[in-house]
Amino acid sequence: MCGIVAYIGPKDATPFLLEGLARLEYRGYDSAGVAVTGRSGGIKVRKVKGRVADLAAAVPARFKGTTGIGHTRWATHGVPSDANAHPHLDNAERIAVVHNGIIENADELRAKLTADGAVFRSETDTEVLAHLIAAHTTAGVELEEAVRAALSRVVGTYGIAVLDAQQPDRIVVARNGSPIVLGLGEKEMFVASDVSALVRYTRQVVHLEDGELATVRADGFRTFTSDARTTHRQPSTVDWEIDSYDTGDYAHYLLKEIHEQPGSVERTLSGRLDERFATAHLGGLNLDARELREIRRVKILGCGSAYYAGEMGAQLIEELARIPAHSEPASEFRYRNPVIEADTLYVAVSQSGETYDTLAAVQEVKRKGGRVLGVVNTVGSAIARECDGGIYLHAGPEVSVASTKAFTSTVVAFALLALHFGRIHDLSPADGRRIVAALQALPGQIQEVLEQSEQIAELAAEYAESAGMMFIGRTRGYPVAREGAQKLKEISYVHAEAYPASELKHGPLALISPELPTVALVPDDELLDKNLTTLGEIKARSGRVIAVAHRRPEEKLADHCIVVPKSEPELDPLLLNIPLQLLAYHAAVALGRDVDKPRNLAKSVTVE
Repeated sequence: MCGIVAYIGPKDATPFLLEGLARLEYRGYDSAGVAVTGRSGGIKVRKVKGRVADLAAAVPARFKGTTGIGHTRWATHGVPSDANAHPHLDNAERIAVVHNGIIENADELRAKLTADGAVFRSETDTEVLAHLIAAHTTAGVELEEAVRAALSRVVGTYGIAVLDAQQPDRIVVARNGSPIVLGLGEKEMFVASDVSALVRYTRQVVHLEDGELATVRADGFRTFTSDARTTHRQPSTVDWEIDSYDTGDYAHYLLKEIHEQPGSVERTLSGRLDERFATAHLGGLNLDARELREIRRVKILGCGSAYYAGEMGAQLIEELARIPAHSEPASEFRYRNPVIEADTLYVAVSQSGETYDTLAAVQEVKRKGGRVLGVVNTVGSAIARECDGGIYLHAGPEVSVASTKAFTSTVVAFALLALHFGRIHDLSPADGRRIVAALQALPGQIQEVLEQSEQIAELAAEYAESAGMMFIGRTRGYPVAREGAQKLKEISYVHAEAYPASELKHGPLALISPELPTVALVPDDELLDKNLTTLGEIKARSGRVIAVAHRRPEEKLADHCIVVPKSEPELDPLLLNIPLQLLAYHAAVALGRDVDKPRNLAKSVTVE
């Protein structure tokens, strides 16, 4: 979950390292550090507890070197501190290492290295790597061989970059479960854990595979496996623009990304709607119509917001294709020894395409012979490469830790998948045309909701100081309620819980009071009367109600109402969710929270 950058070439490495870390700070931001070396030898290190801006302020003007590595941390081993910040060095200060991941046998290795004379300065598992590599760096041994030998003793996940003061003409990197991307420049090379750090400098990138290492020099790179077999990696081109990583006129990335949703939904839909046959084109599935007809069940796997998007996707598939579908947390899936069925299609959902729990679930399904599709935003990511086929979201870069536009585009992708499945099965052309028209209307309808941002900000300020909030919805609305509660708690730190509206009277109603407001999803559908009855039960107990609805309920049933445009019933959840994003954002701003970097969290969860 940490950010890694590295540079080698004729220029001073430090400006790139600091800029790259600033762009990767959403991956971790409790401490940061850089290390550089050059032809004169020796390694210079600066690292601090705090943000990248604190690091930049601590780096002296004469801190220069043509080879360097940097890191911004999300703590797993040891509290945030100067000592626990990366890079970590061996006792001779010859080897410097930055690391993303978890070394599972770190205690065992630490004990052995300590017995051999190593002195540890931190609580981290990463420092073990520095001492272990140093132990293999004997006279005449190339750095890549020392790294390869050290990693042969390591159990766990890692993305690493390694410097050797005595071999400043190279950086050695390795990947196992945590992303490493090489950037190709003119007589210079870059390394990062995410392309966002690279796009200002190069569009040509190479993604390492798990179990792969690379020696990076200013004039190129060589990739090889852990058993020293040479591999051949061809560069790919990054499509995202550098402007995508700037906030522009918005106060925060999160607000920018919420307002980008009309465009991101258009990109997800682009070229995929077939009006003639009232269906969707999804060539990336790598499944023909006959194979799809043999699918009897769909299982969706994701974590956090991806899991809730999967719940919405499962309902779409069941409603439009009449195929049983279910979403479950990928983080739990493989630990229950799941039964993998030949006629079940598994769908892995991840914005980054690097979520470790989801990647591990994909690998478990494939190990047992299952077929897996990926729904991801990042081209060339680990999950995208591991899956048999899938759908790219094309939502554009998402920098804020809380997912908004990628979440919405994921649900749109599931609507396309459900439409495609449905038309192959029993969905009529008339119903197909109805869904196609509704999908085409979504960008404009999302824009209508966004125009209520100022009114929602006033509402959020009124309720932001609440001790907690309840979110409720029925059937299609329940996953929306879960996602709304997730957004509020993760960026505003206001406790929020979601329940099916029908379950309120079976226990949670005991919590209702004037101090606990309820956000109720009240679409104008077949369950409208039942939802209105639930609002009456809340108001009878002096509860305050914010309704998100297609039309305003009676005043006695809701204190406030956010009205959203009506779509088709199957797609209404997409629009009902947008006000909840704005409500969470404005509540967080009213409370003075660090909206884009909420405490204790990071964007890409690449550790278990």
